[in-house]
Amino acid sequence: MRPSKRTDPRLPHQISATTPLIGRRNTIDTLSTALQRGSSLITIEGDAGVGKSRLLRETLSTLDGDPRRQLIATCPAVVEPFPLGAIVDGVRRQRPDVADLDLSPLGGALRPLYPEWTDVLPQAPEPLYDPRATRHRLYRALSELIERMGVDVLVVEDVHWADTATLEWLIMLATDEPAADHRLSIVVSYRPWEVPADSLLPRLTTRTAPGVSRSRIGLEPLNPGQIRELVSAVYQVEVSEQFAVFLHSVTDGIPLVVEEYLLLLEDRDDIRHDGDRWIRRALTELDVPPTVRESVLERVHRLTDGTRRLLESASVYAAPIDATTLARMAELPPETVRTGLAEALNSGLLRETSAGRFSFRHNLDAQAIGETMPISERRRLHEHAADALRADAHPPVARLAHHLREAGNIDLWCEYAETSADLALQSGDDRTAVETLLQVMTSTDHPIERSAQLARKLGDAAFFGMGSLGDLGEPVVQVLRRVLESPDITATDRGELRLLLGRMSWELGDRRAAFALWELAVSDLDQRPASALRAMANMALPLVPDWPVSRHLYWLERARGLLGEVEPDDLQAYQDMHMSALLLLGEADGWTAVQELPETASNADERLALSGNVVSVIWAVMAWGHMSYARRRLEIAARFIDPSEYSRLDLKVQAARARLDWHLGNWSGLHDRVSALIDNDDVDAISALHARQVRALLRLAVDGTAALTELSEAAAERARTGVTEPEGVAVHAALARLRLATGDWAGAFAIAEPVVTGIVDKGVWLWITDIAPAYVTALLGMGDVDRAETFVSAFGNALTGRDLPAPEAALATCRALLAQATNSSPAAEEFDSAASKWAVMSRSYDELLCLEGRATALLAGGDKSIALELLTRVQQRLQDLGPGGTPTGWPGWHGITVPRSFAPGAVDDADTETGCRHGSWRSFDSSCKAPATARRRRCCSCPRGPSRATSSPRCESSA
Repeated sequence: MRPSKRTDPRLPHQISATTPLIGRRNTIDTLSTALQRGSSLITIEGDAGVGKSRLLRETLSTLDGDPRRQLIATCPAVVEPFPLGAIVDGVRRQRPDVADLDLSPLGGALRPLYPEWTDVLPQAPEPLYDPRATRHRLYRALSELIERMGVDVLVVEDVHWADTATLEWLIMLATDEPAADHRLSIVVSYRPWEVPADSLLPRLTTRTAPGVSRSRIGLEPLNPGQIRELVSAVYQVEVSEQFAVFLHSVTDGIPLVVEEYLLLLEDRDDIRHDGDRWIRRALTELDVPPTVRESVLERVHRLTDGTRRLLESASVYAAPIDATTLARMAELPPETVRTGLAEALNSGLLRETSAGRFSFRHNLDAQAIGETMPISERRRLHEHAADALRADAHPPVARLAHHLREAGNIDLWCEYAETSADLALQSGDDRTAVETLLQVMTSTDHPIERSAQLARKLGDAAFFGMGSLGDLGEPVVQVLRRVLESPDITATDRGELRLLLGRMSWELGDRRAAFALWELAVSDLDQRPASALRAMANMALPLVPDWPVSRHLYWLERARGLLGEVEPDDLQAYQDMHMSALLLLGEADGWTAVQELPETASNADERLALSGNVVSVIWAVMAWGHMSYARRRLEIAARFIDPSEYSRLDLKVQAARARLDWHLGNWSGLHDRVSALIDNDDVDAISALHARQVRALLRLAVDGTAALTELSEAAAERARTGVTEPEGVAVHAALARLRLATGDWAGAFAIAEPVVTGIVDKGVWLWITDIAPAYVTALLGMGDVDRAETFVSAFGNALTGRDLPAPEAALATCRALLAQATNSSPAAEEFDSAASKWAVMSRSYDELLCLEGRATALLAGGDKSIALELLTRVQQRLQDLGPGGTPTGWPGWHGITVPRSFAPGAVDDADTETGCRHGSWRSFDSSCKAPATARRRRCCSCPRGPSRATSSPRCESSA
């Protein structure tokens, strides 16, 4: 007969409380050693039910010291976790008050998290303009709180459910160098198979500060022998190997599942006590359910109705709950609640997490119970849970919003969800805010006024949090478009949404769509001059290929007419945009305005604004050729930016400095720097693209084949965005030069010609610097000297009266190439003049290319010794650039490739008439005795010129 559960000391609920940790002794020792050492990051991973929580509590109980120096937080399994909610609740449970902690003024940032401590927390700090800075300050404040509490061991369980803010804070804790007097150990547990693909958890588990040890503990399932030991320990009798193997086959060795099956089998009398042993029925008679859910549900069905109602209520509440709230949700009298709680605890389904608060021992159990309830009952319980939370003076907004939504109270849910989104924005968790607002807007129909209001908030949140949106960008655009298409929307709201949608389209890479939306928005923004000004100023930037300069200048002038109607902040934004637009257009007023920018700042806001201005204009400054100024301004910006507060802005400065160092020939270590930028998860898409371009150019200087893939990908990305700018031209120029290196003149022309045509048609000759020499080389290679001369003439006319150093140096290079091909002027002198112009700007690589051209011209003129000496110096300087290999001459400007060595016989063994050895140089040589018309139709791989009937670099005269 089965023993009475009232008298049998081996009650089922004692399984989890008294069972030894089978097979975990070495793991406990490892964990205990790491914790005693201090300053460690310990990750514990394993499947649900494998014993992570039990292992932690067993180990913590063995440590010396005050248990109050251990802080335990558990991340809840909710769809919309409150940012930092687990940590906030863990601290609140341990510290009812913080008045005695002597927090610094930084502690004022904690006010949104702990409104109940308003009277004892420092004053709230001034708001920051960057959400990332706000988030970082909050994390620092929370870290200070943990330190002042004297926490030595911080345990965060179930971090696979953690919100982004919690993970970011943990990463900051783990990567900060530990203080000498505070050796904090961090322990996190998680289920590896439930970590979302976009989770920050991998970063946490792989990065620690110097001096912080890192340990990983993986809990494996039990084997049949260990299960046999476990069952024997529970029932204090021996069990058969066959039964242990059976349990292993149906539980996969997960300790929790083993326990659940044992309880089920006992409840059903499938196993029973017989004297000093336990026996079971035949395997064919057991009919053990294949899943834990069925196991849990069968146990629940054997409980009283009152207990089941309490379990259903607790499963819906999804957090530790007190008996009073349980009674209110389950609508049961106090006596029934008391007996029901006793039965639930006795069954092992519930546990007391703290004095008077109860939760499920395992989330599996709660989920299994919740999913089997009728929808109507589940909604009713969610409504009761929401009522209970609303009665709190400081309700957890995210959880409250969740219950209201599940209860079907959409109107009230929307209200609290919007508040939850606002709190997420305040804590810097942009993605959570956007996700919440998207749910609010897509879950129900709203009046058009409400939809427009929510859409504006969503658009702002999405735009400022683009770096963390990931795949949410497109859904945001779709929602904004849906509201925009409503026939009932007011003209002003339509204009505002078009402005926002344009900003989103811009960030997502659809630049043409952005300009079209901004142009449409202006006509609807008569009542919103500040918004109209932003739209017009955006369109003043000449960054789309289809608009001529006149169209951009038109909007720049239109915006000027609104300056008297806007606030100072909007006026400053216009002035910054006005300066950037004029710079990109090559207008002298733009350069004058840049030179007037201050170089000093008296406070943080001024430093941030100055650094932002630098980032906005620096690429145009480099396109002009003012490299010394660009270097000085970037150095100032780098000093002003705190990377920990404004990481995105700091990365923009790093990307610009990388491109500047390319121009200046500071190549040592540059490849590693740009690779680190590319791999940085926080870098914005445009800065990453700039970094990839620099890396491709470095590879091109060493090995063109290795650079081809990366250059092609960068060009494809440029084409996808539909944006044109000076920096983007360099990619196409590099691809054209790769074709020129193989003598594929037509292929190079096909790449360069559309870019050149677009620049000329648009009227922004400033942008043509990088592509012009390659374009002229391709034309000359195809024998189209007339077209090359026409282009060079137009180029010169466009620069007349303008002070644009970089385009002027490119023009001088084009004239040298033309002189080399037509003998219209001494080519060596022309190349020397071009090299001098590049040298004034400190663009070392471009200078060396022109010096190579000068040497080629000298060789063709018979000045062998001077040419050889010059080439030797050029080669040495190329090697000194140090890009991670020996640079070649950049193929295509003047058609040469520098030999890797110049032995005494290198020139003497060449063609005695011209000093050229077949294949060493590619040049356009006037010494060929063919008629001028023939020279205009062909290009030479040596001074005699290649045969038009073959692509091999042979002289016609030697064929």
